Amino acid sequence: MNSILIVNAGSSSLKCSIFDEDAGEVRQHFRVKVANLAGPAHLEIYDHSEKTDGILVDKMDLSAEELDVAHSQAHHQALSVVMNWLEHNTKFKVTQVGHRVVHGGDFYSEPVVVTDDVLDKLETLIPLAPLHQPYNLKLIQVCQDLLPGLPQVACFDTAFHSTIPDVARNFAIPRMLTREGVRRYGFHGLSYQYIHNKLAQLDGDLAQGRLVVAHLGAGASMCAIENGESLASTMGFTALDGLPMGSRCGQVDPGVLLYLMREHKMDADAIEGLLYKKSGWLGVSGISSDMLTLHKNGSEHAHEAIDMFVYRIARETGSLVASMGGIDSFVFTGGVGENDAEVRALVAHQNEWLGMKLDPERNMANEYLISADDSKVKVFAIPTNEELMIARHTSYLLR
Repeated sequence: MNSILIVNAGSSSLKCSIFDEDAGEVRQHFRVKVANLAGPAHLEIYDHSEKTDGILVDKMDLSAEELDVAHSQAHHQALSVVMNWLEHNTKFKVTQVGHRVVHGGDFYSEPVVVTDDVLDKLETLIPLAPLHQPYNLKLIQVCQDLLPGLPQVACFDTAFHSTIPDVARNFAIPRMLTREGVRRYGFHGLSYQYIHNKLAQLDGDLAQGRLVVAHLGAGASMCAIENGESLASTMGFTALDGLPMGSRCGQVDPGVLLYLMREHKMDADAIEGLLYKKSGWLGVSGISSDMLTLHKNGSEHAHEAIDMFVYRIARETGSLVASMGGIDSFVFTGGVGENDAEVRALVAHQNEWLGMKLDPERNMANEYLISADDSKVKVFAIPTNEELMIARHTSYLLR
């Protein structure tokens, strides 16, 4: 069976999904994750061929694989393991490839077929997303080696936010820098697009209204969406801005960076490492960048990290609501947003001034609609599926 391979590369992980197409709609069959590429790596493959109430369910957890190779070749070897498993265990033949690429800059506001010119432009954006962009592009090149001649499509996390007006996306800095591309871009766009499409299936009227989506996980952001268009995002020039994340700082006074340079003699690399890898929930708690670990730990510092996260979500909610002049619905998504009933309840409590009220039983059961019947704001918990969104884009563009 001809299929679409979806590739989502991280600095130390590789996630893939296999889709086929039937009557113009794509269907997910397998999801693959290779974690800890620095070694020993662990391979997980899940069967998604069956659906329950529209929710994909894990069906099969296969054995671990170790990638005993240099880290520079780990992504190549990981994808080789995935392709080898597909060849020997399924009837699927990959005929096209779709990639999640974090940054499209001002070059791309919609998915594109990958060419040498596209790759050259995307490489210039590496300084804007140093933790993600290099690995996104690396996997495109790996696919060119392992699957020569197959068409590849790049889908961008920034593209959905191309509708943000200048008054919201530009910084108050000299215009020459703005023209150079120093502005807010926003990220997690593929997730926001999927969530809006899903909400349209659940309630078409709400989907055309004023919506705030909170994509909460180790990488976290929020977005204001009205009539299906992004109007504002908590992330900005890079994926550092906005909410405190697993190990990323979120919003910080630029004066802090000047202080670190002058008083601690830190150079750009040291500051980058501090803000991307040592801050956020990890930095505040001193324990972990994993939210579940913080809940279980229960120490004062763990609680402080959680409270700070919740506070920032509530505060950003007010900012995003102001950008639209009101709110009709709110959606939690992402690893924490989809699964952490406690964080959702805490956020809703701080947002009571908006008329937001949860139904405790619906919230604990992780139902789609988790707001109380008398809540003025409809609140949902909807699992995101960026891979499905990429598959749809890839299929449509290459059809």
